[in-house]
Amino acid sequence: MNELHEPYPLTEAQIQQFREDGFIKLKNVFSKVAFDKYAPTITRLVHEENRLAGLPMEERTTYQQAFIQVGNLWRKDETAKEFSFSKRLARIATELMGTRGTRMYHDQALYKEESGGFTPWHADQQYWPLASAKSVTAWVPFQPVPVEMGPLCFGKGSHIKNIGRDLEISDESEALIRQLIRENGIVEVLEPFECGEVSFHTGWTLHRAGPNTSGRPREVHTVIFMDIDMKLAEPKNENQVNDRNAFAPGIEVGEIMATEMNPVLYEVPSE
Repeated sequence: MNELHEPYPLTEAQIQQFREDGFIKLKNVFSKVAFDKYAPTITRLVHEENRLAGLPMEERTTYQQAFIQVGNLWRKDETAKEFSFSKRLARIATELMGTRGTRMYHDQALYKEESGGFTPWHADQQYWPLASAKSVTAWVPFQPVPVEMGPLCFGKGSHIKNIGRDLEISDESEALIRQLIRENGIVEVLEPFECGEVSFHTGWTLHRAGPNTSGRPREVHTVIFMDIDMKLAEPKNENQVNDRNAFAPGIEVGEIMATEMNPVLYEVPSE
């Protein structure tokens, strides 16, 4: 569909807001027509790849209760690939980061079940062996997300505070980061999402989500973008070791992450 690849106009004020706040929500990025075309495929893949199927919620960890997580959908299905490779999303990410282009880090669906629990406070880049902070996640809900469904809650300006960066998603991260947010006077921004509204947040922006008490699943697809010139960093923890093996095969620390797993999704045209 054309809308997946046509430009979405950003204002200088929006770009500045993103860089100051560490996140932004943009309305009408996609239409319901687009979701009707692509969401069923991604939903099917989530159900096919769901490793938690049949495991009672009370027997799961806090992380497992938060959502069903299925990654690398772009490598599983051509329709899913077409959506994840949206030039509209990639161009927005490029302009927000101020880079000359973007690469795929990876994509993943994050479906919060009808009785899904809360997602603890965390920063995504704790998991990623990236040499700079030029990364951004596009969070694309396939339906309106009222507060009772568990939309993202962001710590405004937390990406420049350097707090909670060593904590993986856990009950500990929820408690400690919540305390640090209050001690540092960070404003929590929790708002519902309209249909077609997409958020973008940096790799170091602290965020969480509440439980889903709506009686309906929260269906969300995400694409993680990074600077086209991003280099592989020396992993600092086990999560980053795992991500290096999964998403940066065949390159050494210090090299640009130009692997088969990290295709270029948008490049600013040269003059």
